[in-house]
Amino acid sequence: METLTYIVQEFDDNQRLDKLIANRFVDFSRNQIKKMLEDKLITVNKKYEKASYNVNCGDCITIILKNPENLEIKPEKIPLDIYYEDDDLLVVNKPSNMVVHPANGNLSATLVNALLSHCNNLSKINGMLRPGIVHRIDKDTSGLLVVAKNDQIHLTLASQFKEKTVKREYLALCYGKIKHDKGTIDAPIGRDKNNRKKMKVIDGGRSSVTHFEVVERLGQYTFVKCKLETGRTHQIRVHLNYIGNPLVGDIKYGPRKVIGKNGQFLHAYILGFTHPRNNVFMEFEAPLPDYYSKFLSRCRQQSR
Repeated sequence: METLTYIVQEFDDNQRLDKLIANRFVDFSRNQIKKMLEDKLITVNKKYEKASYNVNCGDCITIILKNPENLEIKPEKIPLDIYYEDDDLLVVNKPSNMVVHPANGNLSATLVNALLSHCNNLSKINGMLRPGIVHRIDKDTSGLLVVAKNDQIHLTLASQFKEKTVKREYLALCYGKIKHDKGTIDAPIGRDKNNRKKMKVIDGGRSSVTHFEVVERLGQYTFVKCKLETGRTHQIRVHLNYIGNPLVGDIKYGPRKVIGKNGQFLHAYILGFTHPRNNVFMEFEAPLPDYYSKFLSRCRQQSR
């Protein structure tokens, strides 16, 4: 068995326990959360609480995970595009169509499988399914991730994400013409009540802020740079769809007819953070994948 721990933040205050878990741990369905509470696999400050319990800032929520029998995450020799590595951490450029970490029904060909083959020392903060994983990007989003090799480094990096001192910028291609050259989308995000696999801008959702800047207008598309102030699940995808400019290739939030075979045209191209060991700020930039660059070139030619 393994455990997940979450300290309730100020913006979570006074939420129902089951709602908070659903928003914070997106891998769990509503039925799973209900069953875990009934089976006493969830505690608040080491006490069992009901689903209706209203959490308080500072509460420590612990979730015990029952691992499937014979679950084994195996190292796999999958090539890694490593931008930086030392004894404490590494920065990798994840390709599109790769899941970050294993989950039930998807235990192979993930970034974690590749990492386990590359090095045998990864942080254990997030349990056996997510060794070293400090933050995530979607399967069909490409780009930069920082991975922790020990628990101390992991905690310090996680603190930087929490304090919003990590620099994260994305390149996104969306439908339509965005009129403003720059803007900020400040709209709360929560789980879509009609589709548990989707997120949505809703009243009572978690504070979510995305800054954008138009890089290029290409006929029926707009190429934008997005900077995250918060890091909610599917944040850029949800926010751009909310203003009427869904991402090209986004099978979940975009038009029914999908362009391309690599998912949404979203690339995490800049990642910057302070190295926990020497307090030096480090910034990395990854160029667009070939399929993305080629599609942009075709758009430019068509828009002339």
